[in-house]
Amino acid sequence: MKGFKNFLMQGDLIVIAVGLVVALAFSTLIKAFTDSIITPLVSALEGSSTTSPGLGWTINHQFVNVGTFISAVVYFVIFMLVVYFVLVTPYRAYMARLGRKVFSAPEAAPPTKTCPACLSSDLPLAASKCRYCASDVAAA
Repeated sequence: MKGFKNFLMQGDLIVIAVGLVVALAFSTLIKAFTDSIITPLVSALEGSSTTSPGLGWTINHQFVNVGTFISAVVYFVIFMLVVYFVLVTPYRAYMARLGRKVFSAPEAAPPTKTCPACLSSDLPLAASKCRYCASDVAAA
């Protein structure tokens, strides 16, 4: 059981899970936008007619249901808040207790210098020879 817990608490697995949940929720939002707004507008342009009650308007006998899309946006916001407060916040607290940083910005790369012979720009400042062409490099 301890091995399974360690597997679940790996940083990469939680990040992937949160990303997947966000992608699925965003997919639902896009589907609601397409079904409620885009599809009725396209149907209205081609002349088919259906009517539906709710918040929206009718164009060429085709009802554009804005209320359904607003409902999907509210659902998305509430869902993201729940994911953040139920998954991300406790996971950050757990990892902070272990002394690890999660969901943070990457650290800045160390300063480098450029080789005058081959123009490689990723040499450490303390290097005296280029790792690519072996030419002498002046100290920075």
